[in-house]
Amino acid sequence: MAWGDVTNWVMYGGSFLGTQKQLPDKIMDQVAAGFEKYNFHGLLLVGGFEAFHSCLLLSHARDKYPSLRIPMCVIPCTISNNVPGTSLSLGSDTAVNEICQMIDKIKLSATGTKKRIFIIETMGGFCGYLATISALASGADNAYIFEEHFNVHDIMDDVKVITHKMRTGVQRYLIVRNEYANKNYTTQFVSQLFAEEGKGAFSTRTNVLGHAQQGGNPTPFDRNLGTKLAARALEFIISQISNCADPKTGSVNAVSPGSAALLGLMGRRTVFTPVEELSLQTDFEHRVPKHQWWMKMRPLLRILSKHDSKYETEAMLVPEVESEIS
Repeated sequence: MAWGDVTNWVMYGGSFLGTQKQLPDKIMDQVAAGFEKYNFHGLLLVGGFEAFHSCLLLSHARDKYPSLRIPMCVIPCTISNNVPGTSLSLGSDTAVNEICQMIDKIKLSATGTKKRIFIIETMGGFCGYLATISALASGADNAYIFEEHFNVHDIMDDVKVITHKMRTGVQRYLIVRNEYANKNYTTQFVSQLFAEEGKGAFSTRTNVLGHAQQGGNPTPFDRNLGTKLAARALEFIISQISNCADPKTGSVNAVSPGSAALLGLMGRRTVFTPVEELSLQTDFEHRVPKHQWWMKMRPLLRILSKHDSKYETEAMLVPEVESEIS
């Protein structure tokens, strides 16, 4: 591959380099041998949760394999936005735009239809970011996600709200559900429950968006963010190589936790966080961060759809704002 081969890639989605979700823990000997064979001096991983997890496993194996003692950096890139250490992952903004466009088309197709409920399923694994943000942006009435547990009583409460709204003149109701929100309360189950309880009051339609939400050209935000993150990541790797290289032999010996980091967007700043530190903030079973900033926006859904709810504001102290500006 030559330098010019990547020309104009910024306008396309997908992975032209190819992708592999297999973790290196079971083939660590082969991975280390490959690093030694090709004399790697640094590693840049662009990917989702598996990229973060792979970097963590590689850093843990440094004690056993000297060839892995090189600077490593992860650029989070996944529509699910489920990687710890960053507010936004590359691709998530594009996916939200795609979902909102599809929801708008579904709502447009129902123009003139009265008393109809739409249940729309999004991707994202166990992370409810796509469902929540797209629900807010598209004017949905509720979003069912894994992070906010719900039961049949909560669904029945929505049925009551829907019935009341229909009687007051509202003609359509929209619910967005994350694909792994609940293994028992599936999209089909919710749809059938609404259909049964809404007999005579409203009808129900279900739409599973599927892989279409992954398509489309990247948004300008994702294009610019990708360029900025790539530049910062290369600066980090080059700096780490310079600091960890032996001046006599030129060999790299990066063993500090800070030499294996994830580059994330936190507020308005790009921040390097050691993957070892991020592992303490991660739910590996469900592949999501333990704390997610967008959860504070959840009550807005209930407020805007006229449910009883409270909204916790997120504010910054004046010294914090001044420090960011400076």
